[in-house]
Amino acid sequence: MLNDVTRDPEEEAQVQPVSAVPLDAYSQTVSAVADRVGPAVVRVERGGERRHGGIGSGVIIADDGLLLTNSHVVSGKKAVRLVLSEGFEAAAEVIGDDPDTDLALLRADLPRGVGAASLGDSKTLKRGHLVVAIGNPLGFESTVTAGVVSALGRSLRATSRRLIDDVIQTDAALNPGNSGGPLVAASGDVVGINTAMIGGAQGICFAVSSNTALFVVGEFIAHGRVRRAHFGIAAQTLPLPHRLAVAVDAGPRAVRIGEVEPGSPASAAGLRVGDIIVALAGMPVGGADDFIRLLGADRIGTPTILAVIRHGRLQQVSITPRERRRAGARAAKSMKTGEAR
Repeated sequence: MLNDVTRDPEEEAQVQPVSAVPLDAYSQTVSAVADRVGPAVVRVERGGERRHGGIGSGVIIADDGLLLTNSHVVSGKKAVRLVLSEGFEAAAEVIGDDPDTDLALLRADLPRGVGAASLGDSKTLKRGHLVVAIGNPLGFESTVTAGVVSALGRSLRATSRRLIDDVIQTDAALNPGNSGGPLVAASGDVVGINTAMIGGAQGICFAVSSNTALFVVGEFIAHGRVRRAHFGIAAQTLPLPHRLAVAVDAGPRAVRIGEVEPGSPASAAGLRVGDIIVALAGMPVGGADDFIRLLGADRIGTPTILAVIRHGRLQQVSITPRERRRAGARAAKSMKTGEAR
């Protein structure tokens, strides 16, 4: 006969069920984010196409049925099918599709009480900040992964062959099916729309910033498409040394020109590689997302003054933007890193 095992009373008192064990701060934060934003995440399938894991993910951003996902998820379709976290299914109309930022806006008739996520300010992010990705990778519904912001101001080539500016790099695990789902800050605000991973790499994933998404959503609602002025430059966000920023009365960040296209408005205006743009029409340019938002349709064909740092000196340059023409081809299926245009 087996002898009974007698436990020390103090040791027995220390044994607690998992549910009673206090969570550490990290676990509490990730769990709270998942509870808050998870119900707003949907699976997106093209048309009547049913396949294991669906096509991608999306996130509800307004309780009147507006959702964000990736352009490459809808893939040119006029309508898609949604599956909510509780199993409710709905048809959604694609009311805006912008391959240049890999974003698409959907509208669906959703049940009352469905949660909506809030788009936050991605400019408040710093390297090392905690972020949580929620989506439906490889058929695994409502999957939550967590990581940190690895880098800011990256650029990514979209399926339109143009470069997406101000992309967030993260090591939160993404897999096929995560595309279009939210990247969420510890505050519970969506700071990015997950868009790509590097095949064969580990911990290198990307999301379109929420500030870019806010701009695109505004354009879709106002015009049904995104109209943009075009300078013909490749530009990246650049932190300015404090002394230089003070000397030219600029903010802590600006935009550096990395390439000037021949025959472009920038070339005609005399802009050069290495020039740093700190203001456009008197408004500060604090990074690539600011620059994109300032190049609205109202600037097409209108002479515009740029404040540019060249060789440490501030200069004023007049430039007349043209409308940026949307690329007709969706040549590439894979995303590759590159410099922003």
